[in-house]
Amino acid sequence: MRREHSLIDVFSGAGGFSRGFNSSFKHVLAIDSNRAAARTFKGNFKSAVVLCEDVRNISCDDLRYLTGGYADVVIGSPPCEPFTGANPGRKPEPLDRLYSDPVGALVLEFIRIVECLSPKVFVMENVPAIMEGPLKDALRKEFRAAGYEQLFFNVLRAQDYGTPSRRIRVFISNIPIKPLKRSDMLRVWDVLNDLPEPSEEPIIPNHEPPPRLSYRKLKRVIRLRWGQSLIRYEGAGGVRLPNLIKLHPYRLAPTVLGSSRFIHPFDNRLLTVREQARLMGFPDDHVFLGGRDEQYNQVGEAVPPPLAKAIAGEVLKFLVS
Repeated sequence: MRREHSLIDVFSGAGGFSRGFNSSFKHVLAIDSNRAAARTFKGNFKSAVVLCEDVRNISCDDLRYLTGGYADVVIGSPPCEPFTGANPGRKPEPLDRLYSDPVGALVLEFIRIVECLSPKVFVMENVPAIMEGPLKDALRKEFRAAGYEQLFFNVLRAQDYGTPSRRIRVFISNIPIKPLKRSDMLRVWDVLNDLPEPSEEPIIPNHEPPPRLSYRKLKRVIRLRWGQSLIRYEGAGGVRLPNLIKLHPYRLAPTVLGSSRFIHPFDNRLLTVREQARLMGFPDDHVFLGGRDEQYNQVGEAVPPPLAKAIAGEVLKFLVS
């Protein structure tokens, strides 16, 4: 009988990354400082110990006590806001984003936890912008100091692995991760077409009616064509980025972010939380808890489960080889 490999999820959010590691892995510990996300994780991974705590307050002794001093695999998604170009307030100097920004420095906390537990494999997810300028060399230096000489920057597209939305992320690890791509791509309507109308008492979790659009916005939404957005906001360097996009049913959805809200392709309304979760590849039995905005945020800030599953397969191959 194949043994289960122990898994620790740091900055676990709602559990999208962990969801991909369901098979052959035992969820031992998850850490996240967001109360609603921690509740969601615990609700979906009942056997795991879930700490709703700032990682900076968790010592190596705490981790060893909670895990028995060992973990086969450590995964995690430190906040990407200090690094992403969608953030107009990110620091101009790349190294300041890692060492001076207190949120960016949470990446160093992930590395500290990896050093504490010395897993066979670690995988850290973030936006590709975390590799800008001297950041790549800085990360190599930090992981080397934690005991890992080799570092791989695996840039993967979620849409290549069964996610019906665009998403490019880097997965930084001590092993190469090159999953086999799917030959086809799912589109928006492939995953939304069989859902019933939203209901106050839905059969499918998180499929309640979405927040109503104001009359003024509704008039503008009716005139939108597929792929057009209702608003634009300012990102880093003054770049204007779209939101409230009316989805094209026969194409990939745009990248789903925590702040993303989408217009249904055929109904003049926002997507429900469940519809948005389907764009990220979450199964319908993954239930999101907390307030409505918190649920949308949990969906958009997750690693898409189909991509996570592809990564888990590569990790498992390494562990059993």
